[in-house]
Amino acid sequence: MKRLLGLLFAGLSLSAALMEAHAQTFNTRIGPTEESLGEGDARAKEDKNASQIKDAPAKNPATGAGIISADTTANKAAATTGAAKGGESAAPAAASVFAPAAASTRAPVASSLPPTAIYRVGVGDVLDVRLLNGVSRESTLFTVSTGGLLDYPLAGEPFLAAGMTADEIAAHLSAELRRRAVNDRAQFRVSVREYVSHTVMVSGLVEQPGAKIMRREAVPLFVVLAEALPRAEAARATIISRSNGLSRTIELIDSPALNELVAAGDVVNVTARQAEYLYIGGQISSPGRKDFHAGLTLTQAILASGGVRFDAKSKVKVVISRQGADGRLVPTEYVLKDIETGKVPDPRLLPGDRIEVGRRR
Repeated sequence: MKRLLGLLFAGLSLSAALMEAHAQTFNTRIGPTEESLGEGDARAKEDKNASQIKDAPAKNPATGAGIISADTTANKAAATTGAAKGGESAAPAAASVFAPAAASTRAPVASSLPPTAIYRVGVGDVLDVRLLNGVSRESTLFTVSTGGLLDYPLAGEPFLAAGMTADEIAAHLSAELRRRAVNDRAQFRVSVREYVSHTVMVSGLVEQPGAKIMRREAVPLFVVLAEALPRAEAARATIISRSNGLSRTIELIDSPALNELVAAGDVVNVTARQAEYLYIGGQISSPGRKDFHAGLTLTQAILASGGVRFDAKSKVKVVISRQGADGRLVPTEYVLKDIETGKVPDPRLLPGDRIEVGRRR
């Protein structure tokens, strides 16, 4: 019996030795598991993973592509690096890729956009401010107060919002909540609910004069006129700039000029056409004073006067005399045939021009 027990004990000891040797071989091939790491080793491994995430190169913003946020890009790079090395765990980095990305505090560069594409908040505007990842997503309305201040309680003291775009305000609020440790991942969406601050005043020969509210920093003149509805006798619009006090007059029949930009605070006055004339004489069927309008050319003036009185157009010369700044007339001679055949441009006329039609020698 004693001999049997001795053999059994020896067999158990041999099995234990074999299991220990197998475990050592397994650990040598695979590496220690997370559970087998001591506290110091585990902390060293976490520091190593963090270093991989920090040092992973992000894509160049100048080249464009695919950068959602700096955190997400770095985590993806770290996960790829860890997987390639084989002996290092990439799990912590991979988990970070799928975590919610921190809200960007960098607003779009509004200064690089044209004034017709942006709107800067002003006094009286009502803003719809939403904290997307807060306790409640209900819309909350805030009015930009006198002095251009916006009072959002969670962001601390009121701040100057006038002159900022909605995106810039959202970025500012997100940064303030993170700085104050109110919400480390605050994400805001800000939009203008009621436009109040940007207006242009329209007066004169229009059906609907008064203040017109703008939803951009500037709009083309034709947009303002479409809302004011010019009357039939309206012929020109004078824009008085708020920024420099200068005025410029636009003829309503000049379509390209109607793209002239009108900014907030400008004044637009719509008036009738003032009587302007030019004078034509010589070998013409109906000489005399003719009404002038913007864009009138030489050939149009000749046709409006009944045309030349002889057929040999190759022998027709036309002299336009225009008064200079010193009061002296400056003559310019044209050959009618060259204009009609496209060899030279058809000259545009100005009010007060004197046109003399005759034969070439």
